[in-house]
Amino acid sequence: MGKNRKKNVGTPFDDFLADEGLLVDATVESIKRVLAWQIAQTMQEESITKTEMAKRMCTSRASLERLLDPENYSVTLRTMHRAAEVLGKELRLALVG
Repeated sequence: MGKNRKKNVGTPFDDFLADEGLLVDATVESIKRVLAWQIAQTMQEESITKTEMAKRMCTSRASLERLLDPENYSVTLRTMHRAAEVLGKELRLALVG
């Protein structure tokens, strides 16, 4: 890249999403997808079936399916915390700015 070329051209993608009114939905979707993926990956690594996971969480298999569904955003923090706990993990949330 030449000396006179700008490193970043245009506006950040977050600005675009905010301008289009899509930033909140995109953020929520990405967080849920990552959490669902991390839970599923940990279950796979530890050879925990969905039935066993639901049993450990003291919940139904349907509730676990909602948790693992990356497009279902109605899952509560309590459910996410419980899943992390039974997998020996810690759920962390933070406000940044």
